[in-house]
Amino acid sequence: MPELEVKPEHADDPNTRRVGILVGVVGIFLSVVTIASHRAHTDAVIHRTESNDQWGYYQAKKIRENTEEVALSLMTALGTDPAKIETVTHKLEAARAKYASDAEKIQEEARAKDDETKKEEHRALYFDIGEGLLELGLVLCSLYFLARKAFFPIFGVLSSIAGASMGIMGFLL
Repeated sequence: MPELEVKPEHADDPNTRRVGILVGVVGIFLSVVTIASHRAHTDAVIHRTESNDQWGYYQAKKIRENTEEVALSLMTALGTDPAKIETVTHKLEAARAKYASDAEKIQEEARAKDDETKKEEHRALYFDIGEGLLELGLVLCSLYFLARKAFFPIFGVLSSIAGASMGIMGFLL
């Protein structure tokens, strides 16, 4: 009994193997850029949280500074004997000055965290655009297997190069 050999319809197409390898390579680049995008977004969220914490701490220091100011105003307005309130007044003024100094340092830290957040969000944008272009390239390359049209892998490669370039720019920022 003779053996039947079944050949897939794409077996005669020499480009099938090349396009298949191309799809795999684009998929590798896509996975790298996707992971980098997720990490950049996570870093941005962490920096934003740290910034929010610093701004809350700053606000608490400013409230304490204001409370000392109010206490000083009340003591000055209500006090009749300056000798009695002099010690307390010095303590309140010292505390107010300390809170003001602390608040300035905390504000600088909070602004630095805001800057880090903006930088990470900017990097994440490059990764997101790169990810989208690489996904488009992967789909376009894969369409070759359905349509057998050579322009699909060509446009897929162009899109993938643009996506990889955006991903590289994200790493360089």
